[in-house]
Amino acid sequence: MPKVLYERDGRIARITLNRPEVLNAIDDDLPRELEAAVERANGDADIHVIVLSGAGRAFCAGYDMSYYAQATGGDGNAVTQSMPWDPMKDYAFMSRNTERFMSLWRSHKPVVAKVHGFAVAGGSDIALCADLVVMAEDAEIGYMPARIWGCPTTAMWVYRLGAEQAKRMLLTGDKINGAEAQRIGLVCKAVAATELDAETERLAERMATVPVNQLMMQKLVINQAIEAMGLKQTQMFATVFDGITRHSPEGINFKQRSEEVGWKQAVEERDSGTYDWTANRPINPRG
Repeated sequence: MPKVLYERDGRIARITLNRPEVLNAIDDDLPRELEAAVERANGDADIHVIVLSGAGRAFCAGYDMSYYAQATGGDGNAVTQSMPWDPMKDYAFMSRNTERFMSLWRSHKPVVAKVHGFAVAGGSDIALCADLVVMAEDAEIGYMPARIWGCPTTAMWVYRLGAEQAKRMLLTGDKINGAEAQRIGLVCKAVAATELDAETERLAERMATVPVNQLMMQKLVINQAIEAMGLKQTQMFATVFDGITRHSPEGINFKQRSEEVGWKQAVEERDSGTYDWTANRPINPRG
C-alpha cells in the first residue's frame, strides 16, 4: 500500500499522505514517497497546481514516535544513537527528510496544503513548506517537541510569522487552532471544517487558470526573497540542533521515559509541564 497517493485531476495534482491508521505519521518511507509525488507533478506539463492533504482524521501527526522514540531495539532507534553520538550522522539522516519536505517549497507548481485534524510536530514542517495553507478552524497546528526532543528542521515558522510570534510558538511548544493560525498570519485562510474542501478547491481552481510559466515565475521571485534571508543556513542549524535535542541529557531522559511508561504518557508529561527532564523526575507542585 503506497504511503503517499497521487491522482491527476485535470490541471490539479492531488497528493495525499496515506497512513490514516497512525494519523499519517512520518516513517522512513513517507518523505521519500512525498518527494517522488511532487516530482511526478512537476514532470507533467498539464499540471498547474498541487493540492496536498492527509487521509483519515488528520493531515499529519508528526513523526511516528511509537517507532522512533518508544522502540527499544532495531531500526526504530536510528534517530537516537548510543553515546558518544555522531552529530553528522544524525544530520545526514534528518537533512534528507528536510530536503524531501522542501520539495514542496522547490516545486515549480504551487502547492496548497489542506489541513484538517492535526498538523503537528513534523507534520507542521510538511504543511509549512507548502505555498499556501488552508486550514479547518478547529484543526490544530504546533511544534510541541520544542519543549523537549525536537527543533523544527525546516525553520519555516520564523519566515512565515516573524521573530515575535515564532518565539511565542517555539518557546512554549503550544498548539493553536486554525482560526488563531489565520489571525497571526501563519496560514492563508481558516474555514469551518465543513467548508474546508470547497474553500481549498476554489483556491486551487482559481490558480489553475493561470499559465504554468506565470505561476512558476511568481513563486520563484517570492521564494528567492525568503532564501536571500538565509533560509538554507537557518535550516542547517535547525537540523543540527534537532539532533542535539535528542542527544542532550534531557533528550535521553525523555527517550528513556517513553520506553518506561509509553509514548503517550511521556508526551502528556512533556506538554503539561509536569515533568523535570533535567532531574528526570515529576515536578513537585509544592516546590
